[in-house]
Amino acid sequence: MPQNEWDKQLSPIRHRLADVECKAPNRWYLPCEAEHVYEVCRFLFYDLGLRFVISTGIDAEDCFEVLHHFSDDASGTMVTVKAFIRDRESPQIDSITPLIPGAEWTEREIHDLLGIGFRNHPNLQRLILADDWPEGVYPLRKEVQT
Repeated sequence: MPQNEWDKQLSPIRHRLADVECKAPNRWYLPCEAEHVYEVCRFLFYDLGLRFVISTGIDAEDCFEVLHHFSDDASGTMVTVKAFIRDRESPQIDSITPLIPGAEWTEREIHDLLGIGFRNHPNLQRLILADDWPEGVYPLRKEVQT
């Protein structure tokens, strides 16, 4: 989809986004603060009809990032919502699982590996780490020694 068409499509949520990045004709990044992630993802999934692909998490040193990846299969475009969590001591973000049940396991994985809490998640239990893994040790955080 051409850039001007995406700009038009995104206008209802533009005020919730930082600088939208178009890295290639079919690759968009929508950065936002954590408090807006639910609204932005709801818009992409329900209003634009994009397909949820996967979620990932990153320890970016000054903040955590949760990335929710969506696809517009008709145009071959990937759209990533890049949510910034500034509180490194107690990182929290709204879960999109109530909107998109397919996000449940990826949010659990991010919680396990980075220690990010997902508010309103229906089952934020361990998924990957062993039952005897030490509490409060998140293996993908930069400060963890490996």
